[in-house]
Amino acid sequence: MNDSLSLFSGSSTPETIPMQDAQVRFMQAFYRQPLSGELMERLLSEICWRQETIILWGKEHLQPRLSAWYGDAGSRYTYSGVMLDPHPWSDTLLRIRRDIENATGHHFNSVLLNLYRNEHDSVGWHSDAEPELSNAPAIASLSLGDTRMFRLRHRKRKEVQQVSIALTDGSLLLMEGTTQRFWQHAVMKEKDARLPRINLTFRTIQHQK
Repeated sequence: MNDSLSLFSGSSTPETIPMQDAQVRFMQAFYRQPLSGELMERLLSEICWRQETIILWGKEHLQPRLSAWYGDAGSRYTYSGVMLDPHPWSDTLLRIRRDIENATGHHFNSVLLNLYRNEHDSVGWHSDAEPELSNAPAIASLSLGDTRMFRLRHRKRKEVQQVSIALTDGSLLLMEGTTQRFWQHAVMKEKDARLPRINLTFRTIQHQK
């Protein structure tokens, strides 16, 4: 892997997405080919992917995607009835984390990876507002592979127009401040065929006392 590659070589500049009650920035070319493709191949083979069973409305369901949780020791994460203890960081994940921390100015101690295998895989409407996160978490979302549409909707104000962002290969989305408090997001199933996509959401788990 070419660690000497300039992080912003040929990349777009971060764009602020105009949204009420939210602080969202998007960079379409955080990584470019061939590096983005190499990172995806490494993650496909290195990560301990599994299909979790979650609890929704009191019933168990298999998640319509594969996932994995990595991070510092003690960065346990719980959502939808699933309790995750972290796998230790791989060299590939550490390299990506370093690049994102350098670009955003935030420190992250964990990452949730999701593998969308095809157009049938998805994630429903939700906010990343679990107790382990702060009241105003910074979440950096890196996309590798095929493009999927990322949709956001205001949780309280139905008159506020929904926002859709095409998360392309190598793109980076940063959600900060009150975004998780006021907005939900989702990646819907699609009718057209889609190739695999990996999404990495870097976050900071508050250490339990």
